Formats: sequence, structure tokens, C-alpha cells
Amino acid sequence: MANKSPEPSIRKAGIAEVKFGQGVTVVEPVNLYGCSIADECFIGPFVEIQRGVVIGKRCRIQSHAFICELVTIGEDCFISHGAMFINDLFSAGGPAKGQRDLWRSTKIGNKVSIGTNATILPVTICDGVVVGAGAVVTKDLAAPGVYVGNPARLLRPL
Repeated sequence: MANKSPEPSIRKAGIAEVKFGQGVTVVEPVNLYGCSIADECFIGPFVEIQRGVVIGKRCRIQSHAFICELVTIGEDCFISHGAMFINDLFSAGGPAKGQRDLWRSTKIGNKVSIGTNATILPVTICDGVVVGAGAVVTKDLAAPGVYVGNPARLLRPL
């Protein structure tokens, strides 16, 4: 006699309660909910943008990027393939498990480019920064420049 597994809870990716500006392009499938995406943005496939995220005008969010709650992105930004934003630093030794007061915010300035597979912890990044592919940003970036490595360090000013 075979064991019968319980039925899973099925949830579908999609677009819900999103405030879109004019001229936004979205390539499905995506998971966008409760966020705000300003004029002339491009959102690639397999992107998740969570509740409360604000994305400024003329940004490009490439495929497989993950932008969690408490992230604000300025205007004219480029978020490359597979970029990940983090809001939970596991300050209690593991996931916050619903304790949102343990989450931290991220603010990205204008004209910021974030490279493929970069990881952005809760930080502030000033205008005019380039974050290299694979970089891990663990601290605020207060001067325009190119930042690379793990942890991200200034390679050269811009």
C-alpha cells in the first residue's frame, strides 16, 4: 500500500498590486507584488520584486534578479542578471522568521550599475557607483567609483 502525500499549497508567480509608471516593459514570467516601478523601466524574465520596493525612472532590471522588501532604487540604474538584495542579516543567528523589525533597508542612488550575480546587503550606495560582477557589498559605498570583490572594495574612483 503506497503512502499518499498531502496536497501541497500551490502559489503562482505573477503581478499583483503593482504601481506602474508610463512606458514600463515587463517580460514574463515575473513575480512582482506590492511594489512601485516608475516610468520607462524594463523588467526582465524570472525577476522577483517584493512588497514596498520602489524603483525609479528608466531602470533596467535584468533576468533572475531578486529585490527584497525595504529596497529603494534611484533613477537610471542597471541591475544585472542574478543580482540579489538581502534585507535579513541573520542577526539572531538565523532567519528572522517573521520578525520584520530585524530586517534592514537598502538605498541605491541614481546612475548605479550592479553587475551579474552581485549581492547587496542592507547598505546605502551613492550616485554614480558601478558594482562589479560577483561583488558582495557589505558596507555603504559613499564615493562614486568601481567596486569589486568580496567584500566589495574600491577599484578606482569615477
